[in-house]
Amino acid sequence: MTDPFKTHTTGLQSPVRHAVAVTPDDAADLAVPCRALNVAQSGFVRVTTLGGDTVVLFVNAGGLLPVRVARVWATDTTATGIVALH
Repeated sequence: MTDPFKTHTTGLQSPVRHAVAVTPDDAADLAVPCRALNVAQSGFVRVTTLGGDTVVLFVNAGGLLPVRVARVWATDTTATGIVALH
């Protein structure tokens, strides 16, 4: 498939190019910080942002959480089917 936008710069406002399943982990950051999260089942997600803040946020199923995330914690995370969007 030809990508007509291949030569365009990818920015934070651009559509995502990669989606990676996330296993929450209290001891490890994501391999690559993401720019948003999506969840399959509503619940709370404890994250550490790229800026270093650790917070617990509620996410509705199918909704996007537009936050730059470095870590998704297992502790306090109840949402399932978490996907990091890059």
